[in-house]
Amino acid sequence: MELKEYLDYLVEWLREEVKKSNQKGLVVGISGGIDSAVVAALAKRAFPNDYITVWMPCKSSELDEKCKAELINDLDLKNVTVDLSQTFEVISKSLNDSGIEQSKLALANTKARLRMSILYSMAQTHNYLVLGTDNADEWHIGYFTKFGDGGVDLLPIVHLLKREVREAAKILGVPESIINRAPTASLWEDQTDESEIGFSYDLIDDYISGKPVADEVKQRVDHLHKISEHKRNGAPMPKNIR
Repeated sequence: MELKEYLDYLVEWLREEVKKSNQKGLVVGISGGIDSAVVAALAKRAFPNDYITVWMPCKSSELDEKCKAELINDLDLKNVTVDLSQTFEVISKSLNDSGIEQSKLALANTKARLRMSILYSMAQTHNYLVLGTDNADEWHIGYFTKFGDGGVDLLPIVHLLKREVREAAKILGVPESIINRAPTASLWEDQTDESEIGFSYDLIDDYISGKPVADEVKQRVDHLHKISEHKRNGAPMPKNIR
């Protein structure tokens, strides 16, 4: 299936899933990145009158802010802002005051879980479903926060490779500044996805689409996939007592 045709399918799929769930529309958090931009564009196409995008800054960078503003302006998105910076500081201070040491990554994941709480509060209020923004690469290697950005109702772009997300962004009119930006989860200052993962999304694209890659890449991707299996599955349950 051609990508443009697949995007049309995704719009219809979103409508069907919302109808099956007896809900009215969709909510998606935007970050200034390409994945959430593509999902936001799809949400608007599926439900022009019943969608909302949510910008949830939490010590976010100036570049995040700039890209977010361009996206909202260029795609004429309905958007609300919920600033979580102060909320995050309160939680961080409470943990410190309790003598609970938090790692850099744990604190970063707390931001993602705060955002999930906001999205579900809005979704429940408006009878909307929460859209996830994970692409095929992120889903395969578990590059998302459990019960954070991984806590969603629907995953519309989960079968798109990162390079396909870039092409989808062009089709959907996402600003060039976002398309050309280095992928980042903005977990901390100057963080990028590829520096944290250890290699480029292009290599992950190649591997999971069956193209030859170096053994080092294969081993790393397989390792990340294995240790993140718990993120893609529900909580394990023991055998029934009865």
